[in-house]
Amino acid sequence: MEKLFEVKDLRFKYRKSAIEAVRGISFSVQKGEVFGLLGPSGAGKSTTQKILTRLFKDYEGSIVYKGKDLHEYGNEYFETIGVGFELPVHFSKLTAAENMAFFKMLYQRNADVDALLKQVGLYEDKDRPVGEYSKGMKMRLNFVRAMLNDPKVLFLDEVTNGLDPKNARIIKDMIKAFKEAGGTVFLSTHLMNDVEELCDRVAFIKDGEIVETSTPRALKLKYGRRELAVEYYENSGTERKVFNLDEIGNDETFLSLIQEKTIETMHSGETSLDEIFIKVTGEKQ
Repeated sequence: MEKLFEVKDLRFKYRKSAIEAVRGISFSVQKGEVFGLLGPSGAGKSTTQKILTRLFKDYEGSIVYKGKDLHEYGNEYFETIGVGFELPVHFSKLTAAENMAFFKMLYQRNADVDALLKQVGLYEDKDRPVGEYSKGMKMRLNFVRAMLNDPKVLFLDEVTNGLDPKNARIIKDMIKAFKEAGGTVFLSTHLMNDVEELCDRVAFIKDGEIVETSTPRALKLKYGRRELAVEYYENSGTERKVFNLDEIGNDETFLSLIQEKTIETMHSGETSLDEIFIKVTGEKQ
């Protein structure tokens, strides 16, 4: 795959801080993938996103975008990216339609705003002041804003946070469709279900340093246990046995159990991404 971003030895320190917020991290993002940057609060995720979106320019190290140093780009860079940060910022006294009309003027190229509003379920409320919107409605409008310029790259931070399952599904399906159309997504979130469903690769960051980079599947295999737990009905109750996956095909106890007993559940020793998050970063969600 083509490398869209190549980040090497990235460092950044806030002016009033003696400690670097980002400490020499290196990673790449492939064109057409969803790349997750995960870690506890204060680890450097948002700082990294702000550097990549050129909100912060006084960093050390190198960032190459499409084969060209990020510093060499002018305003044309902003035409290619869409940004949805965790805290939506809108003009609360203006309607959703008025907000989007204003932000559209910042770009040379525009997406179909009405179509986007319909997709996220806000079209019927587009003439209401945004100040009257719920948090979930503001989050959905924030996603529409990120898509306004028909971007090639999306930077998303906690994009489904505060959404009910139905509306979270709409946003995730739109992200999948964006990727399938050739778009690239840089995702930061604490919701590991979103990570498992959306991300092709993830990088865990802790104290400004990347401590693990891999695919969600490879991580679950690496940190999981190669075992199978079987719960079955016996003696008017539920019994449980655990078997080694590498030996299960020749395990007579297992074979007779599944043939003779009423199986209630079977679970592999695959760990969850939440558990991996804690193991890798040393912190709970």
